[in-house]
Amino acid sequence: MNKKIFSTLLALFVVASLIVGCAAPAAPAAPAATSAPVAAAKPYIPVISKGFQHQFWQAVKKGAEQAAIDLNVTITFEGPETEAMVDKQVEMFQTALDKKPTAICLAAVDSKAFIPLLEKAKAANIPVIGFDSGVDSDIPASTAATDNIAAAALIADKMASLIGGSGEVAIIAHDQTSRTGIDRVKGFTDQITSKYPNIKIVDTQYGGGDQLKSTDLAKAIIQAHPNLKGFFGANEGSIIGVLNGVKELKMEGKLVVIGYDSGQQQMDAIRSGAEAGAVTQNPIGIGYKCVEAALKASKGETLPKVIDTGFMWYDKSNIDDPAIQAVLYK
Repeated sequence: MNKKIFSTLLALFVVASLIVGCAAPAAPAAPAATSAPVAAAKPYIPVISKGFQHQFWQAVKKGAEQAAIDLNVTITFEGPETEAMVDKQVEMFQTALDKKPTAICLAAVDSKAFIPLLEKAKAANIPVIGFDSGVDSDIPASTAATDNIAAAALIADKMASLIGGSGEVAIIAHDQTSRTGIDRVKGFTDQITSKYPNIKIVDTQYGGGDQLKSTDLAKAIIQAHPNLKGFFGANEGSIIGVLNGVKELKMEGKLVVIGYDSGQQQMDAIRSGAEAGAVTQNPIGIGYKCVEAALKASKGETLPKVIDTGFMWYDKSNIDDPAIQAVLYK
């Protein structure tokens, strides 16, 4: 290659290099798109009640729903068709566990049947809060409930006073498996036995909280014990059964009838004098406190083993007092 050609090629190379060097630098790569922050899901707390057939549970539901609003949590509220359906309630609890909730609220139909599932909940670090009816286990972080033994003992005192301290009385309760059924019968029976030797409990029957079954039981007891002076119905379904039985046998005014809880039929009976009085719980407070305690337990807060939601005696003399009206339901 002669010098002239070489010089020409070199000049072209230099010019090309300058052109490349002066070119605009490549634009930097755009940063990867970032997703908008996702709002954290609300804590989810299933509330599993003993049933839906009584207005009591609807009042509990109302309290739980109010707590959900106030505390910004999501709840579901469910229960079996009757308070005798243990297997159905166990299935509901298992389904709730499978959803990996923040915590679970439980009013157990059977105080022993849930122990294996409570062990599962504990292993999964899912706190359980009892409400209304506790269980025979230390696993629940707390239980929001009435002191049913104390409430039933008060009913025994009222019964004794109203029948003059002597005579035959009977009980219809909802079941022998739930904590409420056990404790209300125990509270009434122990108080009568220890304080009133001249009063005899002639029969205790269990109607499963079913009004029709409790009516039949009440009629059978009245017919079998013509000297009966008093009758205690230990929950809403039980006392409505007693009232129906008394009415059908035309025994109104001849028996002292005392109930538990509320509901329109029972309130009407108290106003008319067919029922002497009853103990009311605070069902809205029970529902609220169980959800509130469940949220606290999920955060590791220390809770009392029992959250006492209180009870009050009401009769014709005070049924319309504002303090009583606040805890009654129709």
